[in-house]
Amino acid sequence: MDAKTLEILVCPVCKSPLLVRKDHDDLVCKPCRLAYPVRDGMFVMLVDEATPLPADLDL
Repeated sequence: MDAKTLEILVCPVCKSPLLVRKDHDDLVCKPCRLAYPVRDGMFVMLVDEATPLPADLDL
């Protein structure tokens, strides 16, 4: 993932910066505890497509 692209991407819900989880191929918002998928190299920044993360998962 391109570093410059990651700098401008934010969570569509709270506008926080996103973290990359390479082992899951997704982008994570810590405050919202949502994981946005990356499919075929495309960032899917739709809340309906995000996966809620368990509260006990250490980010």
